[in-house]
Amino acid sequence: MSEAFLYTVEVFLNGLMAGVLYALVALGFVLIYKASGIFNFAQGVMALFAAMTLVGFQNGQVPFAHLINATFGLHVTNFGWNLHSVVAVFLTVLVMILLAWAVQRFVFRHLVGQEPIILFMATIGLAYFLEGLADLMWGSEIKTLDLCWSAGHCLPQGGNFWIEDMTAGLGGEGFYGFFIDSLDIVAAVVAMVLVAALVAFAQYTKQGRAMRAVADDHQAALSVGVSLNFIWILVWSLAGFVALVAGIMWGAKSGVQFSLSLIALKALPVLMLGGFTSIPGAIVGGLIIGVGEKLFEFLIGAPFLGGATENWFAYMLALLFLVFRPQGLFGEKIIERV
Repeated sequence: MSEAFLYTVEVFLNGLMAGVLYALVALGFVLIYKASGIFNFAQGVMALFAAMTLVGFQNGQVPFAHLINATFGLHVTNFGWNLHSVVAVFLTVLVMILLAWAVQRFVFRHLVGQEPIILFMATIGLAYFLEGLADLMWGSEIKTLDLCWSAGHCLPQGGNFWIEDMTAGLGGEGFYGFFIDSLDIVAAVVAMVLVAALVAFAQYTKQGRAMRAVADDHQAALSVGVSLNFIWILVWSLAGFVALVAGIMWGAKSGVQFSLSLIALKALPVLMLGGFTSIPGAIVGGLIIGVGEKLFEFLIGAPFLGGATENWFAYMLALLFLVFRPQGLFGEKIIERV
């Protein structure tokens, strides 16, 4: 095989892996929009908050240490012990459930029946509040996320040597095999399991059907006995768990820092392609965006446009989809009474 073809295949595979990471963030958007009709602008910040909370628990960091020290003149930073990663993940899930309860209790409980733009503006305020809360609780320093479930068994980092060795013989002497990040492979497997579980939950459980009913009409769902408070706590808890998974993958890849919240912007074109109400659509949209931006950069951007096309290609592709199919590939069909 020619080396040019092999490099194109390698870029294609890396695009698939990048698309899965985008899809993990988009899943949180889809969950909340599908269940409540709310476009959650705070989803990216939730991933940041979950990742920072996880690292804080792992390192035994004292929450609000900066505030405590400034108020009482102390110098406390750590409890003096580290938590096992599994315990830290469990505690972080509990924190995200508590956050879901607080969001419902103090924000959306008072906005039942309001226009979608009002709910959207509420999530913008929530995003800035969570960003400030994360800074106040855990500090603004860049943190390293290492997730280990037993001695010597951690999230893998770097290229997959097995894939490199198996593909090294496909090209000439200058071809050393496909470089595929091991963490991306783990993220792809996790995303497939998450999608299968979420689809089964939405389609085959009583709570999943209630979520869809609430999304269609709040007042109608209330009139048939659906507990709006419970459904919103449930869906925000699920979105918090998905945000934690996305935060773990992105944090392990690039460090836990405040720029992590910007990954939500890359989820927007994924949602436009896949549809705001489709869980499988989030994965398909993510794969299309990931592959598209990598191949465009490799084949056209770098040789002819000077590179850096990955920053804008996804949004241009999403605009094209909006022109021809506004609801996305898997979104609900737009039916209007004439």
